Amino acid sequence: MRSIIIIVLLGSLLIASCDTVTSTKTVTIEDKSLDSTKTYDIALVNNKKDPACGMPVTAGISDTAHYDGKVLGFCSTECKASFKKDPAALIAAAEMKK
Repeated sequence: MRSIIIIVLLGSLLIASCDTVTSTKTVTIEDKSLDSTKTYDIALVNNKKDPACGMPVTAGISDTAHYDGKVLGFCSTECKASFKKDPAALIAAAEMKK
């Protein structure tokens, strides 16, 4: 009889303790699959040079934009932002492909 009471008490304590224990754990995940430096194939763009800085797109394209039905390549997001401020003034520097 005594062993049954002990088993019931231990079981009750175990169940009661499971309900009251909460665990918080912060996990930081470093995702290396998301690369901040994207590159694009130069065949996919319609310009030969970055319209904002004049750099040849063959050196590397890290961002693109659509303008006047064309896809333009830019060497950086900063150059793209500069172009978006006044595209009409900078489009001539892009040297569009034929």
